Amino acid sequence: MKKGLVLVFLLAVNLGFGQLKLEGIVKDSIGNPLELANIIAINTESQALESYGITDPNGMYKLSISKNSTYNVQVSYIGMRTEQMVVETTDKDVNKTFVMYADNTLDEIELIYEMPVTVKGDTIIYNADSFKNGTERKLEDVLKKLPGVEINDDGEIEVEGNVVSKVMVDGKDFFDGDSKLATKNIPSNALDKIEVLKNFAEVGQLSGVTNNSENVAINIRLKEGKKNFWFGDITGGSGIADENGLYIIQPKLFYYSPKYSINLIGDLNNIGEIAFSRRDYFNFTGGFKSPSRSSGTNINLGSNSLGFLSLQNNRAQDIVTKFGAANFSYSPNETLDFSGFGIFSSSRIGMQIDNSITYTNTELGVPDEVTQSKTKQRSDLGMLKLSVGYKPNSDNQLDYDVMARISQESQDQFETSSVLGNTMQYESSSPFSINQNFNYYYTLGEKHIFATEVQHLWQDEDPFYNAIIDNKATYETTGDALGLDNQQIDYNVNQDKRVKSNQVDAKVDYFNVLNAKSNLNVTVGTIYSHQNFNSNIFQVLDNESVFDPTPTINDGLSENNIQYSFSDLYVGLHYTVKSGIFTFTPGASVHSYSSNNIQFGEKYKDDFFKILPDVDVRLQFKKTERLVLNYSMQTQFTDVTQLARGLVMNSYNSFFSGNEALDNAISHAVRLSYSSFNLFNYTNVFANVNYNKSIDNIRNITNFESVIRSNSPFNSAYADETVSASGRFQRRFGKFQTSANGQFNYSKFNQFIQNNRSVNENYTQNYGLELRSNFNEAPNFEIGYNYSIQDSDQGDTRTKFFTSSPRVEFDALIWKVLTFKTDYTYNDFRNEERSLNDYEFWNASLAYRKDEDSKWEFELKATNLLNTKTQSQSSVSDISVSATDYYIQPRYVTLRAVYSL
Repeated sequence: MKKGLVLVFLLAVNLGFGQLKLEGIVKDSIGNPLELANIIAINTESQALESYGITDPNGMYKLSISKNSTYNVQVSYIGMRTEQMVVETTDKDVNKTFVMYADNTLDEIELIYEMPVTVKGDTIIYNADSFKNGTERKLEDVLKKLPGVEINDDGEIEVEGNVVSKVMVDGKDFFDGDSKLATKNIPSNALDKIEVLKNFAEVGQLSGVTNNSENVAINIRLKEGKKNFWFGDITGGSGIADENGLYIIQPKLFYYSPKYSINLIGDLNNIGEIAFSRRDYFNFTGGFKSPSRSSGTNINLGSNSLGFLSLQNNRAQDIVTKFGAANFSYSPNETLDFSGFGIFSSSRIGMQIDNSITYTNTELGVPDEVTQSKTKQRSDLGMLKLSVGYKPNSDNQLDYDVMARISQESQDQFETSSVLGNTMQYESSSPFSINQNFNYYYTLGEKHIFATEVQHLWQDEDPFYNAIIDNKATYETTGDALGLDNQQIDYNVNQDKRVKSNQVDAKVDYFNVLNAKSNLNVTVGTIYSHQNFNSNIFQVLDNESVFDPTPTINDGLSENNIQYSFSDLYVGLHYTVKSGIFTFTPGASVHSYSSNNIQFGEKYKDDFFKILPDVDVRLQFKKTERLVLNYSMQTQFTDVTQLARGLVMNSYNSFFSGNEALDNAISHAVRLSYSSFNLFNYTNVFANVNYNKSIDNIRNITNFESVIRSNSPFNSAYADETVSASGRFQRRFGKFQTSANGQFNYSKFNQFIQNNRSVNENYTQNYGLELRSNFNEAPNFEIGYNYSIQDSDQGDTRTKFFTSSPRVEFDALIWKVLTFKTDYTYNDFRNEERSLNDYEFWNASLAYRKDEDSKWEFELKATNLLNTKTQSQSSVSDISVSATDYYIQPRYVTLRAVYSL
């Protein structure tokens, strides 16, 4: 494998050295250099666009061309006449200067090729066909080839280091901006232009008074033949794995017209191709953003979803999924827009996990533990959103959105512990929520802008937990502490929980545009939150009767019935001024906080004021290069479950009791970021450093009984700190793109076990190298190497895990009818002493399509060709370090037919 990677690298170097440079300057008729002029070099023999470039601020350009060839070089610039020149190469670099003149007549030069990349203000426009070689099938296949654009591990689109916040197709929202649904489903043959919209403002009235430098959107322009017609594809396939039959059905249909659009996506398979995972569902915002997001107040309503074991890279031992989604938009006239979507996702997942756990050493000597678990998960998730936008004129805009979520989930788990023996666990939950959003924007003259944002959330969660502990002897001390009846065959312990949340988040902004360089922003806002929390622990006896135990710990409190209210009334003031390359925005907000909770007939109340300063400094060196420094002081408030004094069973080996007197935490956050996107030599650099110091943070006091622990929160007098840094360097050399990236995370937090304090330090490092080709005719490849280090210092225990992963991808269009793709990854997971697990993944596919206009395509696809059984990773919690092996799906081979509309 390593020899193969070296050979591919040497081939790439050899091809690179076979290139010449065509460089020079583009200027106007009076000698001024022209920035962002477009240059293309067309090989006169093959009539292929062989190279392209864009001039830098000094008017310089640089193209990679071949030896002993003839080129038609064309230069274009907005408002000027296109110039062209025939250039013949030998074995030496070529230098040419172009002079551009005002375009006073019709352009007589016919442009055979469109410029692959053009820049218009804050918009970068990619011509999709310029980056295709015939092996692409979906949007993500094209995006990976665009300079400055990346697809991260979560399937999201990143541009210049920022995650794309909105995806549109012909200006219409695609599932309210979820980029993963777009990249995996929009067919590549429908793409005409891909527009990257930097400094994107959803509300045009606020574009000049709000900071949008990190907001990026993508708009997909469709080819003319894809408008006013249904397009997309339908995939069907089957196969055999062991003795089980495999199937996959994937309809993906789209319709776009000037007035309305419809998107339909379906997926039904048992081969682990997850269209929309449970993680995607809970991370899906639907375009909702809290009005108070920049106020300095953070209140966490908590997540009372099930303790589902999560998939690793969408892999598990057995996965059966169903997915359906529909998105629509309708504009009856220019002032009114309706849109919405519905998503349903169903999965049945089987998982097997081996876990080796090292707990933090204490004076009691908590033993290391090895667990093995087999889990069956059932999950049915649904969400529905409707939106209306009304904009009668440029001075008024009104938006209303409502989104409902509902789900039904359960998990059965059989776990064997080297310390506690066998335990059967069952969890279920059927939560729902309704989120509403109302926004109104009004411009009063040129200098006065008003914005009103109101959001309401209603949420109801009802998780249930059951554990049946077979080995009573190892659980006897815990059973007695819980007050359980120990005369039964086993311990059958259950818990009901119910959390109801109601929150209103609203603000009014006033912007006073003082002049072209400065503006003043006054904000008045409020947050009101109310939560009810009920829980009780009970035991089911052998005769199926229910017994309510009275614990001998936690003052005998095994139930909860608590009401919690929180309010924040705040006023903020920010001033923005621009001077040269500097944009300076200092500000502060004054908050009046009130919180109270009632439980067990007692009321705890806390009222106080807080001033939270913040500042943002931006240095815009060039249009595509900037440095940003920002600081903010923030308050962090907890949710009702942290305040509830009654005993809560998080799992059979973890218990929790809250603290009604918890105060808020204060954090100081500093972020420094740098980005540069150089279109002259296609060099992209992104880097950022974050520092956070948390004071009065809520920490847990943990007490162990063997590996069974109980936790209780309190406000720590010791500060916790985190530092993170990440960066990426990307450079194109002709048909090759190289990149290097790195991530570093350091955290120092205070841990309290058995009333003993220790300082824990965790270091995580990730490094990656990549070389990728982008040939139009020849096969393409991608080789990469990733290396990660997990270093954890937890008091007397220090552990290190290392993972190295070389990989290679290859795709080729053979005889213009066969598309061959394959990828291979080798992983070595080890500690400081030895390799713990080495595993490899190899996937391949071969597809036949008569020509690019053919309606039918037939594909033979194989995953996990080497039939790898497990994959490994390390993880760190407050009290332990784990090395985990996940069992994954076996080798699957399927034959598929794809019909394109």
